[in-house]
Amino acid sequence: MTPAEHHARFQDCLAGHRGIVHKTARAFATSPADAADLAQELWLQLWLALPGFSGQARLSTWTYRVCLNTAMTWRRGATRREGHLVAGADLALLPAAGPSPAEAAGERQLVEKLYEAVRAMPASDRALVLLLLDGLAYREIAEITGLSENHVGVALTRARRRLAALMRGVTDGLD
Repeated sequence: MTPAEHHARFQDCLAGHRGIVHKTARAFATSPADAADLAQELWLQLWLALPGFSGQARLSTWTYRVCLNTAMTWRRGATRREGHLVAGADLALLPAAGPSPAEAAGERQLVEKLYEAVRAMPASDRALVLLLLDGLAYREIAEITGLSENHVGVALTRARRRLAALMRGVTDGLD
């Protein structure tokens, strides 16, 4: 791959899959600053891995795989970097909508609680839930994670139960 082809392919990845990078960073980082650092690491790893992209999978599938693997590795090292959790959300990552300020605040609070619950899950569950929330089919999740489609279904059932337990009472407290 020539440098020009590498640059063009990376621009395609940047344009079409920015959301994958930001969602992954937010799901694995505990603070907005860490999410920004992780997003930079994800982009770097995508750039470095891009010459190895053979085109056998869709670019989005490959992007998910690189991002999730990088994020899980990054997360393992994060315990050394973190002295404490920093609460708060990077509100720029949330979509702008038209609800009232009170409704928007409640939605932001619920989304942040969801991300807190997802971050409390084991990394493998976190990855599965992130892919499911992004609307991917079990077949696509299996392709990204390397699990069988059946195993994805079983693991997601367990992950949903864990997430539901972590979220129990959260929606009641937002009223």
